[in-house]
Amino acid sequence: MFFTVASRRLGHNVVNRVRLAVALILLLLAHLISTGTIVPMDVIGYHWLWFGLSGIVGFALGDMLLFKAFVMLGTRLAMLLMALVPVFSTLIAWIFLYELLEMTDILAMSVVIAGIVWVVTGHRNTSPNGKHDTIGILCGIGGAAGQAIGLILSKKGLADGYSALSGNIIRVFTATSVLWVIALIRGRVPYTVRMLQDRPGSRALLAGSICGPFLGVWLSLVAVQNTYVGIASTLMALPPVFLIPLSHWIFKERISLAAIIGTLVAIAGVALIFLL
Repeated sequence: MFFTVASRRLGHNVVNRVRLAVALILLLLAHLISTGTIVPMDVIGYHWLWFGLSGIVGFALGDMLLFKAFVMLGTRLAMLLMALVPVFSTLIAWIFLYELLEMTDILAMSVVIAGIVWVVTGHRNTSPNGKHDTIGILCGIGGAAGQAIGLILSKKGLADGYSALSGNIIRVFTATSVLWVIALIRGRVPYTVRMLQDRPGSRALLAGSICGPFLGVWLSLVAVQNTYVGIASTLMALPPVFLIPLSHWIFKERISLAAIIGTLVAIAGVALIFLL
């Protein structure tokens, strides 16, 4: 929700590159406090490869599309589309990692997609922004695909019990470097600095940076490392449920009973993917 406010005031590209820079500073401080060194000292090429790719795909590309979806669709619907992450993860693992795809997986993925289609169809029927919403939905789907690929790449990097905090530092550093180099080449750095003069937007950006890529992603990697991916992923798919009352209270969004039921159906499908 913080990032939705910030993206609407500052622009989704500004939010994506600045929040990663803020998160990197916070992660380095956390690493200094917990290990005594400001940067991980046990990084090898293997970690740079997998965490670096994960950062580029998940943070630089995936989150850029997600933030654009925040602006175009709103927080609740954009986050509901992120329930597609386990669907994409399952399909990617089946295609590239040759993992078995059982009938229960297909059934569960169908439930997720049905719930999302239910909510999206209801939204489009009541929204005057047809083409605008279509682009937002495609951005949300692209963001989910980026998150799914990023998680699988991170899982590879976390092999042999590698520190989740160190891994996240590598992910965020790589994504931050890529985004700021692109901004420098395009001459967008002065524009970014000017946009940060918007105080409400900057405060929302700072709060989102603390809650999201610092605490949220760090804890998600700890969860993936210390429990079954299915349980962790199911719990991490709950934001659309939390956002139903929050979107109503904070953004004054009118939420239909069909939207609530569709959201619950989609989350139930996510749980089925991992827990059956």
